[in-house]
Amino acid sequence: MKTTSLESVWAPRLLSVLRIVAALIFMAHGTQKILGFPAGASPEMFSLSWIAGVLELFGGALLVLGLFVRPVAFVLSGMMAVAYWVAHAPKSFFPVLNGGDAAILYCFVFLYFVAAGGGAWSLDNLLGRSR
Repeated sequence: MKTTSLESVWAPRLLSVLRIVAALIFMAHGTQKILGFPAGASPEMFSLSWIAGVLELFGGALLVLGLFVRPVAFVLSGMMAVAYWVAHAPKSFFPVLNGGDAAILYCFVFLYFVAAGGGAWSLDNLLGRSR
């Protein structure tokens, strides 16, 4: 397989796979907070945790579909940066000790989607909004 084939054909497809998988896992945090599924207690409405759950659930769903990828990813990237500094960083300097490694990873993956878009398999691409 030639490198040009990887770059032109498979890179946009794998970008879509990364977006879909990351969004599905991210949505699971929202379903846990908002719907109590698979297990969890729903936070008080309009608390920071509830707002985060709504953004995780609905923002994740939009990312799975590949709809409004860039603006949604921008908001979610910022949310994860705030989540890290507010909820995790005060516990310890080291992400592996403060439990914030997933928040950091989501922050930068979503930031990548802001620049790269949703990939070949996205509604944005289908509707001609990928550029």
